[in-house]
Amino acid sequence: SAARPRAAAAEAESIARRLGDPALLAFMLNGVWMQAFWRTGLAVERDGTGREIIALATRHGLPEFEILGRLIRLQALSALGDVRAADAEASALDGLSARHERPLTRVFTGWYRAMRSPTDAKYRAAADLLAGCGMPGVADGLLSLALLCLRVWRGEACGDGFPPDTGWGPYEPWARPWVLLAQGRRDEARDAVEACPAPPPGLLTEALLCLNIRAAEAVGDSSLASRARQSLLPAA
Repeated sequence: SAARPRAAAAEAESIARRLGDPALLAFMLNGVWMQAFWRTGLAVERDGTGREIIALATRHGLPEFEILGRLIRLQALSALGDVRAADAEASALDGLSARHERPLTRVFTGWYRAMRSPTDAKYRAAADLLAGCGMPGVADGLLSLALLCLRVWRGEACGDGFPPDTGWGPYEPWARPWVLLAQGRRDEARDAVEACPAPPPGLLTEALLCLNIRAAEAVGDSSLASRARQSLLPAA
């Protein structure tokens, strides 16, 4: 069941606490964090996990785990809209990246800073950071999704720059209604909205739900928009 991985992560955390090994506990807390996406609105819980990992890492000289904990906090604080604290984490991460020669960290802070003051150019520059970094699963469709969200947020027509063959990767079901709307194919867009699946658990669940709600509103399907909004409500 969906609850089984969470229970396993909690049991692993409990064992690590009994053993008293700080590195093992930090590693197990990472497992707890990975299971903290089963519904929306869990950013506060994830932030707490990040805080504990940072505390362990700084107390016991574990820089790799400090980077992990600060990345977790950067993501959680972004979800919570606490940009002042997130800015501080981004600066700390850049310092750790330079000190410990971990250039991959700057991929995440680069995307964060693009999100803080978003433009097409900044998102494209952030996407360039992903090239050759060994995270194809992250890169696949991410730039197209970011640019689509930016256009929807601005209330702009999303047809320009978003042809049907754009590389949407795993985000195609949430992008398709907008592409069809931009082409004036409203009935097909309504069908695409209705066929859109529930977003998978993860860091982008809430963003994909927002896209779905806005698309449902755009095609006049208030019932579907309301149902999607219920899934998003815990993040209010």
